[in-house]
Amino acid sequence: MLMNDPLGDMLTRIRNAQLRKRPMVSTPASSMRARVLDVLQSEGYIRGYSEVEFNGKAEFQIELKYFDGQPVIKEIQRVSKPGRRVYSSVRSIPRVMDGLGVSILSTPKGVMSDHEARTQNVGGEVLCRVF
Repeated sequence: MLMNDPLGDMLTRIRNAQLRKRPMVSTPASSMRARVLDVLQSEGYIRGYSEVEFNGKAEFQIELKYFDGQPVIKEIQRVSKPGRRVYSSVRSIPRVMDGLGVSILSTPKGVMSDHEARTQNVGGEVLCRVF
């Protein structure tokens, strides 16, 4: 199956699994997805992830995180899409819910959260926002 937006597919799988209160969700593995999952894990939105082999193809098993029976991720949304890329300079990096959430950016120094990009003084493509 041809997939135009692999990152958007992963975010949708996470969103749908949390609506159904699933403890884990799987998604095909790629380096971009791994870097976004690293940021989600370091920010405390997921418990973790591991790479497994399924029918000869690598997949990520993502362990979702819940608090008092409710998902930790209230909103996860793709910002930059294949048809409309959204770039931001370091001065105009968007704040999510006045700093309670996080924007994930793809910068020349790698994929990182918005506050990390501000401290390293780099801008880039705004991949998604999480609250």
